[in-house]
Amino acid sequence: MATIQDVAKAAGVSAMTVSNVLNDRPNVRPATRQKVLDAIARLDYRVNVAARNLRKGRTGTIGLAVPEVNRPYYGRLASAIIAAAGRHGLRVSIEQTDARRENELAALSQSRTRVYDGVILAAAGLSTSEAQQLKAEVPVVVLGERIFGGPVDHVAMPNVEASRAATRHLVDQGCRHIAFLCGAISDNPEDVDVSSLRRTGYRQALLDAGLPADRRLEYEITEFTMAAGAEWARTTAASRAGVDGVFCVTDTVAMGVLRGFADGGLRVPQDVKVIGFDNVDESAFLVPSLSTVAPDHDVMAERAVDFLVRRIEEPSGGEPEEFVAPYDLVARESTTGGAQRGER
Repeated sequence: MATIQDVAKAAGVSAMTVSNVLNDRPNVRPATRQKVLDAIARLDYRVNVAARNLRKGRTGTIGLAVPEVNRPYYGRLASAIIAAAGRHGLRVSIEQTDARRENELAALSQSRTRVYDGVILAAAGLSTSEAQQLKAEVPVVVLGERIFGGPVDHVAMPNVEASRAATRHLVDQGCRHIAFLCGAISDNPEDVDVSSLRRTGYRQALLDAGLPADRRLEYEITEFTMAAGAEWARTTAASRAGVDGVFCVTDTVAMGVLRGFADGGLRVPQDVKVIGFDNVDESAFLVPSLSTVAPDHDVMAERAVDFLVRRIEEPSGGEPEEFVAPYDLVARESTTGGAQRGER
């Protein structure tokens, strides 16, 4: 196997110059860079990643801790993070936390023994008041809604604004009795989560439209599952509650709602319009296809990995940052009867 010294000799440059080319540093003249690249190709030189990581005291692996691996959203997110990490030469090890506080803390506290260079945590069990417990022996980046102003970098969904846009879309389609289907919301105003934030956006849109914020139209389900969404929709259809629009906290829940309304004899979108959140791949292939909020998952993954790599390279590199992802509203058959893409 060719070594970096062999490449340097073949190109007539120093080993440091070869290293600069391999790491894409800017202080190399184009002609010199090309000579090195030609020598690399001619000798079929391959970077020994394991040796390089060993010299740096690293493993080349980061951890990704998510609440569930069998949900479409987390599968989509994990795929994007794996792709983003691969562009940095990093592998990803995935753990499931079941959205439990103790499992999320374990993913952080055991990160060193599991030889991770850093951890991306999709937080669901930790509360905002527990932000200080996010400190670990390795760099940490948090994905999710619950942690604000903590000691680590944070990549969040555009929960309030996007939910406001989703509800406004239902209003624009003529809905006046819009239900919000979410998870259990804590009575503690400081304990924010995906449901409480998206409810804030829902309520703001109703206020904007001059519609009453009827608390009887806010429904809490125990799980973000299709089964829970379908059960609620069947019950709602049977009661003839007069709901003409539904904003679901996730696409997974919305999929169940579509099934439940069909079982209960309600037509979507003719009798009731439905919109979800996440734009999982399956949402475009339902009948009717599902209108949804589409956060930019690839941008979220790229930014989370960039944050983590920066902290791995420079552990004391400045104050923690927060990034809120952009989004589109994708209007499909479940609200419009036809497919069209909305504006961000």
